[in-house]
Amino acid sequence: MGAASPLALAQSVANQGPLKLIVPFTPGTGIDLIARTLGPKLSQRLNRPVVVENRVGASGNIGTEAVVRSAPDGSTLLVSVNTLVMNRALYPGLSFDPVKDLAAVSQTSWGQLLLVTPAQSGYKTAGEFVAALRKQPGRLNYASPGVGTPHHLSMELFKSTAQVFLTHIPYRGTGPAVTDLLGGQVDAMFLPIHVALPHIRSGRLTALAIGSDKRHALLPDLPTLAEAKAGNVNVDMWFGMFAPKGTPADIVNLYNREINLLLSSDDVKKAFVSQGMDPSGSTPQAFAQLVERDAERWARLIKDQGIKAD
Repeated sequence: MGAASPLALAQSVANQGPLKLIVPFTPGTGIDLIARTLGPKLSQRLNRPVVVENRVGASGNIGTEAVVRSAPDGSTLLVSVNTLVMNRALYPGLSFDPVKDLAAVSQTSWGQLLLVTPAQSGYKTAGEFVAALRKQPGRLNYASPGVGTPHHLSMELFKSTAQVFLTHIPYRGTGPAVTDLLGGQVDAMFLPIHVALPHIRSGRLTALAIGSDKRHALLPDLPTLAEAKAGNVNVDMWFGMFAPKGTPADIVNLYNREINLLLSSDDVKKAFVSQGMDPSGSTPQAFAQLVERDAERWARLIKDQGIKAD
């Protein structure tokens, strides 16, 4: 297959039937948006049907395993987020390795998380929030969509670097967690920009800081946690696509080339940016290195903090 021209390879791949994009989380998530934005455009470019399938459950492990077990023939791709590498450390009993048993195809984007509190809490800055936490350790709590989610581990990193303590209240999904956050039943949360922004603009949530190395264009006046002297926290989330291990390099490179072309188009940029995601492509090799580095970083935090999936 290595000697095939790009055109011949594309025609060969198109003849294999539908391309399945597996999303291991529910519709409406950032990952789902990526799949449903890029899917139809990939279909046009490859002259091949593309089907988006949500395989939810077990913190994304069910959908991930479905791709790991798929034939490495270019007919199935995983669309995922850095939860993938967090799960590697949180679920040591998995029957597969979510890093080693997948082939990185391309990064698609970055997403940022905001530290937010309900407006009625009265906190206006991250500094005020940290001062309150230090004054009464353990009195305040925080929500997450579940143990091992980026929202959860980001707060654990914040606790570690700011040297503060909050009590974790895990929920089953983002929706109920946000409902209780807005109602003031919980005191804080890390939320993706696209989830938090409508509530910030309506005045129901206060954004204290962004968990990134730099500010975001959608909220240019919001400081980073480091700028606010409230912990050294960069919890930028990467999103990207993977193929089953053993997928031929020329197929991986074909998909990589097409995905990167789409990411540079104005309509894809607009769709992503409106949801608080920054389009960002990569080579397969660069994406694989990013995934490996991130896996090591989160494994250290999970071990140091003694975080368990159950």
